Amino acid sequence: MKAERKITVHVRSELLNKAQRAARAGVSETVRKGLELLAAGEAYDGLLKMRGKVKFSVDLRELRQDRR
Repeated sequence: MKAERKITVHVRSELLNKAQRAARAGVSETVRKGLELLAAGEAYDGLLKMRGKVKFSVDLRELRQDRR
């Protein structure tokens, strides 16, 4: 089991209500989802920086042969 931390967060109630409606979840799950999205965003930014810099040695014609 992963270690967990209990935190106290001061958030505008309007923002929390909006986030909970969007997440359709309680406070803890909404905060968890928000943190996961923020962490994932950093990974996506890294991938976008690599756009066009990675060379693939894939033959599309060969891959498409599997469809037939």
